[in-house]
Amino acid sequence: MKIKTGDNVRVTAGKDKGKTGKVLQVFPNLNKVVIEEINKAVKHLKRRGNTAGQRIDYFAPIDASNVRVIGKAGEGRVAYKFIERDSKKTKVRILKTKKGLEDLE
Repeated sequence: MKIKTGDNVRVTAGKDKGKTGKVLQVFPNLNKVVIEEINKAVKHLKRRGNTAGQRIDYFAPIDASNVRVIGKAGEGRVAYKFIERDSKKTKVRILKTKKGLEDLE
């Protein structure tokens, strides 16, 4: 999965289409991401013993294919590029947009 925690993304499908937010959690095995203020859900917990019942608001995960990474140059796809630094090749994440390349690190 090329989307990482902390990336700014825009939702491309679903009820929150067009909204942007920051990635809070990534589940690579499920191919899902949790984005702040996106896909808000409510969970109702029953009363247990002396504790009262509760309503818990949380942000449910959405599929990673329904989001696009955005940067200063616009939205695009994440790619990798090898750059030589200190006589060593290092792998760097870049954002490919219509306007060009942008470094994500």
